[in-house]
Amino acid sequence: MVRFPLCLSLLFSATLVLAQSTPNAKSAATKPTPRSVKPQAALPNLNSPIPLDPDVKVGKLPNGLTYYIRKNAEPKNRAELRLVIRAGSVLENDNQQGLAHFMEHMEFNGTKNFPKNELVNFLQSAGVRFGADLNAYTGFDETVYQLPVPTDSARVFSQAFQILEDWAHNATIDPTEVDKERGVILEERRLGRGAGQRMRDNYFPVLLNNSQYARRLPIGTEQVLTTFKPEVLRQFYKDWYRPDLMAVIAVGDFDMKQVEGIIREKFGRIPAVKMPKPRTEYDIPAHKDTKVVIVTDPEQPNTVVQVIYKRPEIKEKTLNDLRESIKRGLFNTMLGNRIQELTQRADPPFLGGYSNYSDFLGNLDAFTSIAVAKEGNVERAIRAVLDENARVKQFGFTPTELARAKQEFMTNVEQAYSERDKTRSVNYVNEYVQNFTDKEPYTSIDFYYAFLKKEQDGIKLAEVNALVDQFIHNDNRAVIVMAPEKDKAKLPTVEQIISYVDDAGKGLTAYEDKTLDSPLLATQPTASPVVNEKQIKDIGVTEWTLKNGVRVVVKPTNFKNDQILFSASSFGGTSLYDLNDFQSARFSSTLTAMGGTGAYNQIQLGKFLSGKQVSVFPYVGELSEGINGSAAPKDLETALQLLYSYFTQPRKDPDVVKGFLSNQRSALQNRINTPTPQGVFQDTVTVTLGNNNPRRQPLKPDDLDKIDLDRALKIYQERFANAGDFTFYFVGNVKEDQLKPLAEKYLGGLPATGKPEKFTDLGIRAPKGQISKTVYKGVDPKASVQLIYTGDVTWSPETATQLDALAEVLEIKLIEKLREEESGVYGVGASAAYAKYPVPRYTFRINFGCAPENVDKLVAKTQELINDLKQKGALPADIAKFKAETRRETEVQLKDNQFWLGYLQNQYYNGDAPDEVLHESEQLDKVTVDSTKAAANQYFGPNLIRLVLMPEKKQ
Repeated sequence: MVRFPLCLSLLFSATLVLAQSTPNAKSAATKPTPRSVKPQAALPNLNSPIPLDPDVKVGKLPNGLTYYIRKNAEPKNRAELRLVIRAGSVLENDNQQGLAHFMEHMEFNGTKNFPKNELVNFLQSAGVRFGADLNAYTGFDETVYQLPVPTDSARVFSQAFQILEDWAHNATIDPTEVDKERGVILEERRLGRGAGQRMRDNYFPVLLNNSQYARRLPIGTEQVLTTFKPEVLRQFYKDWYRPDLMAVIAVGDFDMKQVEGIIREKFGRIPAVKMPKPRTEYDIPAHKDTKVVIVTDPEQPNTVVQVIYKRPEIKEKTLNDLRESIKRGLFNTMLGNRIQELTQRADPPFLGGYSNYSDFLGNLDAFTSIAVAKEGNVERAIRAVLDENARVKQFGFTPTELARAKQEFMTNVEQAYSERDKTRSVNYVNEYVQNFTDKEPYTSIDFYYAFLKKEQDGIKLAEVNALVDQFIHNDNRAVIVMAPEKDKAKLPTVEQIISYVDDAGKGLTAYEDKTLDSPLLATQPTASPVVNEKQIKDIGVTEWTLKNGVRVVVKPTNFKNDQILFSASSFGGTSLYDLNDFQSARFSSTLTAMGGTGAYNQIQLGKFLSGKQVSVFPYVGELSEGINGSAAPKDLETALQLLYSYFTQPRKDPDVVKGFLSNQRSALQNRINTPTPQGVFQDTVTVTLGNNNPRRQPLKPDDLDKIDLDRALKIYQERFANAGDFTFYFVGNVKEDQLKPLAEKYLGGLPATGKPEKFTDLGIRAPKGQISKTVYKGVDPKASVQLIYTGDVTWSPETATQLDALAEVLEIKLIEKLREEESGVYGVGASAAYAKYPVPRYTFRINFGCAPENVDKLVAKTQELINDLKQKGALPADIAKFKAETRRETEVQLKDNQFWLGYLQNQYYNGDAPDEVLHESEQLDKVTVDSTKAAANQYFGPNLIRLVLMPEKKQ
């Protein structure tokens, strides 16, 4: 797998629409947390180095290999292992382009102790999934191998370290396997082709100033990948897979001394390299001018403008550096909030945008401003974002903004501190990878929390305001414009773009921080008591029925200290409304939530909730409506007030809705003007599976004209008018005696009509029989294939297990045949979905990407595997893998709040037994060779839809 730094991944994203998540800021992120609390000594002065977490055992072997070991029992009986090589694609010579990544693949195709595919086979048998669990990635500067393993099997745990050692110096690099893997890598490269790749190839050399990074994309060149000799790959392995560039990381539920002994034994025998090749640290050279690149592509749907102010990387070494990182975090938060507010206008200036200081690449950080232009208006979009940057430069932030940002920051760190004994091992591992590859310090949450409490109050507004002068400068600046080919003639010139950037900030006024100081609820609800209580002791669940008919399902857990998850659902949804009301109904919850609630508009509500761990989101689906949310225990009452308010005080904000629909209309028009191959194909899949029903058509701009805000609000009110028809679910660190009076007040106080509702069966079913459709779209030589079996199903736990088993055993075989033997695909998936409502149905989907000329051959191979399952059933070894993977997955899920919330909601929604999960072993025991044979004959039936995306035919 190829990985780019997050900031560059965003640059590569050529189809940025509407919402844009913010990249990981080069700022004080919430720190992963230590196992135990240690008394805090007085904090040293700010020139002191950042103290490393004492719970991590770090050592170095005589051969130069570094190791990190930490005991952590979350999850129980599991460990996260990593082998980190401080070598990636940037170290390749011209004849090795793509071989760092190729080498990563070869580690799974034969080592001294695990020939050919035995490594994957062994781990699957132990319950470790290939791809989902076992994986690796190659970046510019590092290659990282990921191995999560159980620790309650001494044999598996010991063999896991043997695998790491084999990766380190025992890869066989068999020429036959190399030739087979060429096809797989070329298929991975094929998947990456498209508008984003073509534009990147144009702007990357400019953005990265013709540095080594610009010439060494990890995927490599087709010419090298198809022609290199195995000895060239062996040379890369010999040069860079060596102990002084390696780290072994082990975090998990194990004995630290035992693990240290294993590491010393297995990795200590790797010989040190006598005359190691110098590991060059490549820089991206600075430039005095502003580099502008304008790139267009026939498959690029949006116009995206990016202004990147590059500057030397900030290395955090001292406590003062740590304090500075907090300031950057506060800056990013406040500026991000301001830019987000621009989308709340009646006519937003862009479809999406942000400004943010973060890591960049190599020796650089960057302050990046991005805007997705509305209707191709580059000037308006980028000026809007840059004006916000300039507003900070001219007037600064306000004291109330800083106070909220500090509160929010402290709340996040407090939450991490409170979860210090419940932090998952995978969170720790990533910190130690960063320490080894980038020398990023890792400190304990104990220290960080104490440091924040001591230092944050002393951070003055003037200090944070001053950062903008460090971030924004005229040198080492790049502007990238990506646009549809059809708009090429309308785009501004290079000189115009530079003038937009340089002239930003004229005629601005200071930001006005508008807040509201008012209770969420104008009048308090009238409580109604619990009238019935039922215990389901074997799963630790309590059911309450309130006097107004509300049902509450509570599962207290100790899986997280600071987390309560909740949801609610009721039958009904958009199915109850005819086609004339469909668009108003489907957007009803979205448009209503945009209004805020009660006296608060959406912006004011966000400010009111700042510093609180609360989220509440109403939704209206096709067959049901409901609420999803979460809260820290201390904020549970606020969350329930907000929930009550969304039920009883929906708020209309016509300006915000007008702006949202305007942006949606523009984005949808972009899709029509420049239809992307994947977009057209996905629309075809949806329409075909929906049997061309009007409710399964792609959304079009004129559909938005059918939305009436008053009607949408009325539909929303109807959907949430009868709380007595709802079931509410609470999972997490919640005490029943504390929740009960809150539930009686805020849920018991909700309106109820006493009339339960059902959904309407709209009769939407996948078409019967054999259907084949081919979509010709796109210029790249690549194809996508979906084979979809559908039909009616008998609803039962056994059915679900047999379908899951069928999907897993088929996927195992598809990977073996299509990827390993045929070298025809990079990835292939087989999955089963099933639903009880509106009627019990299943959908079995097989999907892969490949070369257009291989479609028929690979579909035929897939059908051969299906026919084999129908005739013989699955191999016992593959069934054993499915059972091992399922049992291992369930062990972890049973200690996870998110799992329990989803599980309980599904069980009650479907009217199934709440304790079904406890009988999983009984269902797994029923999966046999004969049962998989019967399932294959039943579910690979006569209803088959074959959908293929092919490149456009050349005229």
